[in-house]
Amino acid sequence: MSLIRQIWLLLWGSLLLALVGGVAVNIVSTRDTLQTQLGLKNTDNANALALVLSQQKGDAQLMGLVVASQFDTGYYRRIRLLDANQRSTLTRDAPALTTRSAADSTGNLPTQAPAWFVSLLPIQAPVGLAQVSDGWRAVGSVEVTSQTAFAHDALWRGSVRTAAALLAVGLLAGLLARTLVARMRGPLDDTVDQAQRLVAGEYITKPEPATPELRRVTRAMNSMVSRLKLTFDAQAHQLETLRFEATCDPLTGLANRKHFMGLLNVTLSREDGPAHSGLLLLRVTRLAEVNRQIGHAATDRMILAVVEVLQAYTERVQGCSLGRLNGSDFALCLPAGGVAFETARAIADSLKLLLPRFGEGLGADIAVAIGAVETQRLRPVSQVMSAADGALALAESRGAYSVELADQIGPSATLRGARAWRQQIDLALTPAVNLVDGAQSGAKLARYPLINRLSELVHWECPLRLQLEPGGPFEPAARWLPLALRSRLTTAVDERAVALALADIDQDGTARCVNLSAASLSDTGFAARLRAQLLDAPRASRQLWLEVPEIAAIEQFDAVQELGRQLRPTGIRFGIEHAGPQLGQIDRLFEAGLDYAKLDASVTQGLATDPQRLNFVRGMVVLLHGLAVQVFAEGVVDAADAKALWQCGADGITGPWASQERADLVG
Repeated sequence: MSLIRQIWLLLWGSLLLALVGGVAVNIVSTRDTLQTQLGLKNTDNANALALVLSQQKGDAQLMGLVVASQFDTGYYRRIRLLDANQRSTLTRDAPALTTRSAADSTGNLPTQAPAWFVSLLPIQAPVGLAQVSDGWRAVGSVEVTSQTAFAHDALWRGSVRTAAALLAVGLLAGLLARTLVARMRGPLDDTVDQAQRLVAGEYITKPEPATPELRRVTRAMNSMVSRLKLTFDAQAHQLETLRFEATCDPLTGLANRKHFMGLLNVTLSREDGPAHSGLLLLRVTRLAEVNRQIGHAATDRMILAVVEVLQAYTERVQGCSLGRLNGSDFALCLPAGGVAFETARAIADSLKLLLPRFGEGLGADIAVAIGAVETQRLRPVSQVMSAADGALALAESRGAYSVELADQIGPSATLRGARAWRQQIDLALTPAVNLVDGAQSGAKLARYPLINRLSELVHWECPLRLQLEPGGPFEPAARWLPLALRSRLTTAVDERAVALALADIDQDGTARCVNLSAASLSDTGFAARLRAQLLDAPRASRQLWLEVPEIAAIEQFDAVQELGRQLRPTGIRFGIEHAGPQLGQIDRLFEAGLDYAKLDASVTQGLATDPQRLNFVRGMVVLLHGLAVQVFAEGVVDAADAKALWQCGADGITGPWASQERADLVG
């Protein structure tokens, strides 16, 4: 039983006991008073009657008339006349009245008290007794007993008034108690909510209440959360140090060669990556000679100036990747096709105005050359880098600030109008259209396994496929997602993917995972619609995993936190995907309320041969486990990397290696 319920039971029990006790005490004391008054009345009436009877000189007939007259004019139950030997000579009796009907039949005073009340609380007043004499001779005595009906009426009315008054006081006290309990319940509910959120991995503080006892409890909870936050901050700082050592160039802070190659590989292979992209390779020509001419410190400043120009593009365009491949070479990956040469030309023009200043007066000829290449998804990294290297070599041979574009890799995209793309995506998202090969609509979910250490299926990774052409193939997100973003259709895409996942779960009962677009979080009604969709399928929702990209958790933390708060009560698991070097930038990660995080392929690939990255991943796993967050790894290709991830404490793995392991196990 809850503490609040116990308090309520105690309060109402005390009020009921006080009410019953107060009424009982009042009734008993009033009855005693009435009995005393009736006894005095009986005695007074007996003395008065005896005086009148004494004046009748012992005449029995006259005495009988006096007794009858007294009995008829008063409210008596009995008047009895006794002789000198205490023998009854005359008795007048009336029935004891307990109900109104009995009183009406006798014509005497009706009683309003219920029969049960009269029988439960009888009034027994002493009989009035007085001596009757004739001068100095004793004639006998007279006994007078009054009717108790009016006393019961008075007792009943007084009891009802007392009960009503005490009940009113009790109700007033109950209302006051309710107010006080409500004031107590607020801090108690806050404490319970804080404890439940701690269990769920959300570390929040609550305002301290005014009640001293509750204030101490809340202060203790807040203190514990603060200590956990300090521990988290320390671990996050250590993790950031490990991340920098494992993935960054010491001077510029850019991605080092190994990490950039991982980012490039992910860009070219990720399910939701861009369909077309570009790669720029920039080289500071004759860097060693420039270093001797202007000095090491000036060379470092010149390198940082180059980085500043390149970073201007990464700040303006989301999805750009920038890295330093070696001392003189930089690489910039563009998330869109058709702009590689234009971007390279703009960078060259900016650097042509900036870099000569560092060599003025020192005879240093500072220049750069840039090679660019247009590419598309699923092209091998080696092929793309080879083409870009060729373009860079040609640009370097043609002189300072030259730019060359390599031959385009792969076919160009089909040109369409925005309206045509929107219509095709709308049509593909509409259920029961484009019936091809038994498909129920122009949208379906692919399936890739995420397995645990025992090779057991945790859930299916389910990216959405759309059939953009009647009878055509189901295209991956890289083909149509940029078009959906441009047409503001991401919420429709996400809601359709969730609906398909729920339907598939209903069929086989196996958990599915669907990734939500960061752009959908900008729709204020998206969370409410998704919640209603999940509440309509409560059993399937408990087998559904939903995730948002890491970049959304960084740039739209409040929206991600609110989405998790609204959706997690439906039973779903909520997490982030593509988690990597930026995870440490989520400064309120302990408040996010995540169930899991999936490490990006750029972090996990090549893990077995890179001790620094291995330490970084191990630290990240420890940090996330400390927040009650499960850790999975994306895009694992190599068995050695998988083994290293298990040793780091990963809870699950997905990617080509996991698919092969699952196939071998099922086969």
